[in-house]
Amino acid sequence: MDTNRLKRFAQYARRELLQTVTTKLEMVLDKESAARREKPRAIEDLEKAIKELGKERVIDQVAYTWFNRFCALRFMDVKSYNRIRVVSPLEDQFQPEILAEAKMGHLGDEVVSEKLRERILALLAGTYSSRDPQTEAYRLLIVAICNEYHRSMPFLFERIDDYTELLMPDDLLSGNSILAYTREAMTPENCESVEVIGWLYQFYISEKKEDVFKQLKKGKKIGSESIPAATQLFTPSWIVRYLVENSLGRLWMLNRPQSKLVEKMEYYIRPEQVETDFLRVSSPEELKVCDPACGSGHMLVYAFDLLYAIYEEEGYEPSEIPEKILTNNLYGIEIDKRAGELAAFALVMKARERYRRFLRKPVQPNIAVLEPIAFEEGELSAYLDFVGRDLFTTALLETLHQFKEADNFGALIRPVVTDVAGMLGILKGKDAAGQLLLYKTHEKVLQVLKQADYLSPKYQVVIANPPYMGNKGMNSSLSTFAKENYPNSKSDLFAVFTERIMELVPKGGFIGLMTPFTWMFLSSYEKLRLHLLNEATITSIVRPEYHAFFESAYVPICAFTLFHQALQNYKGGFIDLQQFYGADLQPVKTLEAIKNSDCDWFYLASSADFKKIPGSVIAYWASTKSRSIFENSQKLEEFADVKQGFKTGDNDRFLRQWFEISFRLIG
Repeated sequence: MDTNRLKRFAQYARRELLQTVTTKLEMVLDKESAARREKPRAIEDLEKAIKELGKERVIDQVAYTWFNRFCALRFMDVKSYNRIRVVSPLEDQFQPEILAEAKMGHLGDEVVSEKLRERILALLAGTYSSRDPQTEAYRLLIVAICNEYHRSMPFLFERIDDYTELLMPDDLLSGNSILAYTREAMTPENCESVEVIGWLYQFYISEKKEDVFKQLKKGKKIGSESIPAATQLFTPSWIVRYLVENSLGRLWMLNRPQSKLVEKMEYYIRPEQVETDFLRVSSPEELKVCDPACGSGHMLVYAFDLLYAIYEEEGYEPSEIPEKILTNNLYGIEIDKRAGELAAFALVMKARERYRRFLRKPVQPNIAVLEPIAFEEGELSAYLDFVGRDLFTTALLETLHQFKEADNFGALIRPVVTDVAGMLGILKGKDAAGQLLLYKTHEKVLQVLKQADYLSPKYQVVIANPPYMGNKGMNSSLSTFAKENYPNSKSDLFAVFTERIMELVPKGGFIGLMTPFTWMFLSSYEKLRLHLLNEATITSIVRPEYHAFFESAYVPICAFTLFHQALQNYKGGFIDLQQFYGADLQPVKTLEAIKNSDCDWFYLASSADFKKIPGSVIAYWASTKSRSIFENSQKLEEFADVKQGFKTGDNDRFLRQWFEISFRLIG
């Protein structure tokens, strides 16, 4: 994958779309604009959105919406998932296939209504007045296709009958159009995997990320609206495979020791000892895998592949498997609507890859974008009278008020009540549609309960690359929340997430995380280390060299897996890649260590070993003799009166700078 080309395109596209949408916004809001006459409702909605969100945020949202859709349509063109190419021409042609077909009078009746058909044909025949009839006809075709995909992918293709259509770029057909650059960047080679969508998103927000950190250096804290841009980091594919195979794959191998799945798991580290008190799973449907900070869904996409292999081995019909995986197995949680849309799209594309008729099925991925929900004073009173006050316990009422800052706290929220499935069923059965004054409250209550359900401890496996943010960057509300709710890990957002993730997995489950490696050594994370060592078992750690990322020059991270059961003497496998410079060598040397545990960068160590070292430092390389010295020897202060050694007493008088001494006098 040519990530450099993708990066140049995504950054250019963002700047270009922001400028284009800004220009169109000014045009359609003009008092004499044609849009005011032809689309008064859309203009009204646009002005309302600007009043609520601000002009800059509306422009940003619309620009990204079209970037998202154009990239998605191009990906589906390349993969031949579209019945007819929407943004791509046929070979040796210049215009998109859908427009070329329309010129010949071929318009799909299932996509284009009779009224729209007449208008498009009139535009192309020149009988309908327009300054640019071809472009206008093409714009109408794109809108029709987006609305058609609303049925199968509503999370990405909301119905376009509002101001989003008004603000669509005008130039879509020239050699300098945004679609021309989209086709140039999203080559068939770059679109081999759906992960191209995740890369594009990271690059799209990269300039905003740089700006956020510039502002942070000036003392401006990171607000909830900027957390996604500041914390998104795309996980390399080989690390994703390592995490998924040693958590989800490991749990399945424990439940099916004779499974051939191990032959497909290249990054699987075979354990030295076998865990016993693991979660029992009788069928693939029971496996629930969650990424509580899923971003664009990279972890979930590979988990899909592994789950498919599991279902296949168990003898399920290939046509049934994609729907079962999306319905039963994979769950993603996000605070960023854009990333959540891409995660859902990526999973649908994986399903379509495996079953060509999948898009005909209205199966939606389990991706929850947590929304801030607040109730006004007295708002719930009338609603409780309507549904029955006896249904709501004090704890449940408290849960309803926990999501006021869901876009800031995300999956860190601990709902007081998580067993809400029964309540959701009861409330959905209440006919609130006819209650005009209560319906909005009813929808908000249902949304809170759905979000609480996602945050319940029901997952056998949790895999994540959680956000990294030191407490100096946290906004005051997030900082206070972390200190009050996660005092043992408040130093950084990744550490807080690590503690929270431990609560999402019942005993006997597995966890796979990629985080900064600072938690392994620094004193500020000692309580977190002790918590992990006392409550879980480190089954493996891979510590890459600092330059392990192609797109990041210097990233001090580690990837590790946990078994949520404390086995003090269990020997985990530790792979240290610090001696191997560069991104290319990291997966190669990891595989070498997995195949040959006698190599000098593979180590075995246990929780009991780490606890012998002061501060319980995860020093997996320490020898038995070194640990014994820490464990059995006296502390220096117990047999020596430690004092300060030699000192000048006055550095300014007695210390000389190097340039004050003659070279001839230096021996």
